[in-house]
Amino acid sequence: MAQKARQVKLSQKSAAAEMQALEQRSDEELERETKYKSAALSILGARAAERYDATASREYFRRAIAASRPQERMQIRRMADASLALAERRPDDLKAAVERLGQQAPSSRQLLLLRLTGVLSPPPGSSIWLKLRGIAIGIFLVVAILAIGFAIVKLIAIPFGGLAFAPSVLAGAVLVAIVLGILVLVGRRRQAGARARAAAGSQ
Repeated sequence: MAQKARQVKLSQKSAAAEMQALEQRSDEELERETKYKSAALSILGARAAERYDATASREYFRRAIAASRPQERMQIRRMADASLALAERRPDDLKAAVERLGQQAPSSRQLLLLRLTGVLSPPPGSSIWLKLRGIAIGIFLVVAILAIGFAIVKLIAIPFGGLAFAPSVLAGAVLVAIVLGILVLVGRRRQAGARARAAAGSQ
């Protein structure tokens, strides 16, 4: 019995190691994978969901389920539920699906960002009014952010004698671009760190 338990544990560790190795591969390499085809297709489905491509994600998971063993299908279906909820910008469904996977649910901030993404860029099949609303809100946000950058530049320039309108607009746009670039860089580093911690925890 003890020997069988050790064999099961070793098998689980081996499967986890294989999954980590697959996650490092490119999409083309995953498409060519044959030994762990269902896992490779599931990863491709999750990647498509991260690009908010619900159609591609759904197709990858359909193929993954078809290629999987019976005991794997429930987990793949749960992964599909979570990925499609992400791709279709459904934060409440995403939270529930991630919890069913036995993983930590996204934070309130992440769910809020997903909800905002759904407002700005409604999923395919949404009504024309929702799409127009998203465009209008997007334009408003861009103008508001540029106005904030413009105001900051004008305030900074006051001790130096002020700055004309056109240079202030340009400097404000540059300031906004720098701030957004820093935020994106920090966000990617945090995401990479979270993935590294998750990978370490699965070993």
